[in-house]
Amino acid sequence: MRGTLTATVGVFAAVMMMMMVVEEVNATRFTVGSNMGWTTNVNYTVWAQDKHFYNGDWLLGLAGMSESWNLSLLPQWTISMNQMNVLEVNKTDYESCNSDHPLHNWTTGAGRDVVPLNVTRHYYFVSGKGFCYGGMKLAVLVKNPPPPPSASPVKSDSPPRWFLNGGQIVLPAVLAIGAVWDVLLQVMW
Repeated sequence: MRGTLTATVGVFAAVMMMMMVVEEVNATRFTVGSNMGWTTNVNYTVWAQDKHFYNGDWLLGLAGMSESWNLSLLPQWTISMNQMNVLEVNKTDYESCNSDHPLHNWTTGAGRDVVPLNVTRHYYFVSGKGFCYGGMKLAVLVKNPPPPPSASPVKSDSPPRWFLNGGQIVLPAVLAIGAVWDVLLQVMW
């Protein structure tokens, strides 16, 4: 019983230390065209102009979805199969709606497609079969995320620096000392 408790405390201490040290990573999942989805007669330039796309974000779409679907369970760019597609092209082909030589075809054939934005660069997407001429094209610039905000200056009457940052040093140290103490008591008794 004592060994199980010690192991549990040790695992808990390790998990707590990892949670306090690991940086928070945020990626945004953009639903292309918002409630309109990936379809004709939508101005995707207007849709994208007030958005900031960062490395690690995702482009998703929900064209042709009925309101009865639970959209949070569908992290995909959903399109009507065998009709519309999602093709990544270069800037020249984007401007001329040429889908003959795509850089990448993001259409999976299942009608649910997702595009990871994992490189900082311009991305150009069109829908082939003539749909690009109806407005189905999107250009985004992916940048690196901004740096986190800097910490505010420490006041002279504040606690020592080692105690700051939400106890990132103190709490793991206390848990580790408790686990070591528990092991020593088990060995001695």
